[in-house]
Amino acid sequence: MSTEASTGQDERRWPRAAASAAIFRGDAVLLVKRTKPVSGVWSLPGGHIEPGERAREAALREVMEETGVTAEILGLADTHDAIIREKDGTLRAHYLLAVFYGRWIAGEPVAATDCADARFVPVEEIGSYPLTDGAQRMIEKAYKKLRNI
Repeated sequence: MSTEASTGQDERRWPRAAASAAIFRGDAVLLVKRTKPVSGVWSLPGGHIEPGERAREAALREVMEETGVTAEILGLADTHDAIIREKDGTLRAHYLLAVFYGRWIAGEPVAATDCADARFVPVEEIGSYPLTDGAQRMIEKAYKKLRNI
């Protein structure tokens, strides 16, 4: 019997697989303002990979669900460990993200699901946004790969 079944408590297993995407429209990248797991910070659209779902498909699904934007994935920018801790240092969440990059096809961003806002931000302005840990590095890496295609 698992600890969860015997105690009735949620026994989290970390890390969890997730996918996100740096979607570009010209020289602007699609960002979302999170409401969870860390409220008020900006990030790339993304989330959990569902059982049986490929990471690339999850990234496109999350972009659509969170922003309404249709995009195409061109490649993998990198992987990123998103580790979130409580103030006392207790692990709150750990996601291993496959971070893809691609291009906008259609749609204007509209915040949905766990997002308070969604917009295209000029790449040169991303430093003025409070971003999740590692987001700026991933965006810059993705933008460089996109420009080298």
